Formats: sequence, C-alpha cells, structure tokens
Amino acid sequence: MAILVDEIQYLSQKELGALIMAMHKMQQKQLPLVLLAAGLPALPGMAGESKSYAERLFNFPDIGALSAVDAAKALRDPARNVGVEFEDDALMEVFRLTHGYPYFIQEWGYQSWNMTAASPVTLDVVQNATQEVTRRLDKNFFRVRYDRLTPGEKNFLRAMAHLGPGSHRTGDIATALKMTIKGIGPVRAKLIKKGMIYSPAHGDMAFTVPLFDEFMIRAIPEFTPG
Repeated sequence: MAILVDEIQYLSQKELGALIMAMHKMQQKQLPLVLLAAGLPALPGMAGESKSYAERLFNFPDIGALSAVDAAKALRDPARNVGVEFEDDALMEVFRLTHGYPYFIQEWGYQSWNMTAASPVTLDVVQNATQEVTRRLDKNFFRVRYDRLTPGEKNFLRAMAHLGPGSHRTGDIATALKMTIKGIGPVRAKLIKKGMIYSPAHGDMAFTVPLFDEFMIRAIPEFTPG
C-alpha cells in the first residue's frame, strides 16, 4: 500500500511528527506500506525538527526544475504525436522564460499552441504568447499566493525583489528594509511556513517559485523600506 501526499510542508509540526512516527512503527513491524510525499526544500529540516530519526527513516531526493532537454521533450513529444513541431529556438525561449518550472512550461506551451495557426510553433509565437501567459499567471497563480500575505510579508518579499533575481543574504534583506536581522526574523519564519521562500544555503533566502520577484515588482511598483 502506498500513501501519497502532496504539499506536505503545510502539515503542522504535530501532524508531521505523527505521520513520521506512524511510518516508523510500520517499518519496525515490516508492514508493506510506503509513504511518497512531495514538498518544498525546507521539508528535510521540518521532518528532522519533528522527529530526530526522520533523516534515517526517509530519503529526500532533490527533484528541482526541469533541464533544458527535459523541458523541450515535455513540449515537443506531445505536439509531435499530433503532427505539430516546435522550432528549437522556440523551445529554448520557453526554457529561458520558465527557468524549467513545470507549471510555467505548461502555460507557455498552452498559449503558444492556441496562437499557432500551423506547424511549426515558432519563436515569434512564443514571444507573442508571453504577454497573455504573464497576465494569466498574475491573475491566478501569483495572485493566489500574494493575497495570503500580510502587508509586512509583502514588503519583505518586495525587498527581496528589489535586490534582484536569485538568492539573497538575510542581512542584505534586513538592510534593504532598514531593520535588523533579528527584527525581520518573525516575518521570515512566517514566509517560510507559508511556502513563499526557502533557504538554499545557510543565511540565504530565495523565492520558492521563479518569476515571483518580477510579479512583486509589478504588484508593488515602488519599494518603500520599513
């Protein structure tokens, strides 16, 4: 029997601990039960905090984004099955725009498909589809996450966006907000718990979803520290 859990990082520490303890007992009794769960990069740390033996009980493979080769395959193969081709430069543009994030690849593929009159799907089509994809992501995918945030959390994320793409030192974020590292700690912790940011390395913070920094700039054009 397999138990499948998505977005497992949203379990409370008590809930996650209970699940880990149950799986530990299943293993001790050699029962045919397996747990397959998907979550954000903070999951190994959360599991370890819930139960110290979690790191010995589970494997935590890092899946990450798709490579350029796999992103191209995800678009090219289904289209080719119905007689439609993607030009190579169109595929590379989708990968550049999406950073290999699977849902974004779906969105760019969907809109590019709808805007293509005949095979092949060209670079121009992908570029023309970008405005509509951005509008849809802003209205749905990004907005749902944004609306869950408090004003202080929004300002924290806007500070990260102000610093540019990629991960940023917690100290740099605090400086941008004109606060101390200790002062931004509670907001930082809440944003991690909400799945908005994670720590790719000690002292660093990054958005869990690519392109969210660009959305924050569109949502809040002017950054005001504090």
